[in-house]
Amino acid sequence: MTTADRRIRGLRPPKPSVDAWAAHGTAVDEERRPDGTVERALTIFLAGAECPFTCAFCDLWRYTIDGPTPRGALPRQVEAVLGTLGTLGTPRPDRLKLYNASNFFDRRAVPPEDRPALAALGAPFRGVTVESHAATVGPAVVDFARTLGGRLEVAMGLETVHPAAMARLNKRLDLGRFDRAAAFLAEHEVDLRVFVLLGAPHVPAAESVAWTARAVEHAAARGAAVVCVIPVRGGNGEMERLASSGAFTPPTLAQLEDVLDRCVGLAPTVVTVDLWDAAALATCDACRDARVARLRRMNVSGHAEPRVECLTCGDA
Repeated sequence: MTTADRRIRGLRPPKPSVDAWAAHGTAVDEERRPDGTVERALTIFLAGAECPFTCAFCDLWRYTIDGPTPRGALPRQVEAVLGTLGTLGTPRPDRLKLYNASNFFDRRAVPPEDRPALAALGAPFRGVTVESHAATVGPAVVDFARTLGGRLEVAMGLETVHPAAMARLNKRLDLGRFDRAAAFLAEHEVDLRVFVLLGAPHVPAAESVAWTARAVEHAAARGAAVVCVIPVRGGNGEMERLASSGAFTPPTLAQLEDVLDRCVGLAPTVVTVDLWDAAALATCDACRDARVARLRRMNVSGHAEPRVECLTCGDA
């Protein structure tokens, strides 16, 4: 563990108790794909081992356990969620997203012995999405893809292409490594989903939208099927330390709108913005709900819409 790792982990508030044998959440959303179709995607937020990379901005550690993921725990979590689908009275989703707050191809986070069972559980779905650091993209990805009934998509965090910021995120990632992983996925016909940050620390606030758009464009040029822009959130201790030193300014709802307005037409790549906790982003109380609703519609439609006009704050 590096000095930066120890500092970041040392600033965290206490970790909530996490049950290694129960998923800690689910979501069903409509998602647009590059061919214009709209899928229903079921996301299962799995409990498992923490990611070893200790990124400065990360808040996913809250949903991880201490130690490696027990063998058999992830299939049991997925089985339990899928077992409830029939009782909901809704059609089976088209896509299954298995997000384990870590790296799917890290043996400590997902025991290799469990991958066949997870592939079997994903077999009825048109597509399966898992998340991975670029460093863990390799032959295991191809092996898993071959066992699925549908098509595999790997979600990787690019975060930013700002050279100084990228080097200071403690992610152990540079553009060369990301690009090689993206090329590997394309060579083996595995789809790529990319996460990009809005408000990345060490990026000047006045340049945040421009650098986020550059990162989206970089991902699209490397064949990303989907790019999701995620506003950086505080709460892990490190982001508060960076904010106090002037290295981090929380993003605003207006900046999130600016990014999507700039990138929504970047076909065939689907560009969306993450609206989880979007209501907490700094903005006007009078128009917040309407503005978030506009972004939600644009995420699904892929079509630009006029900005919301507000007499209270004067935004348009």
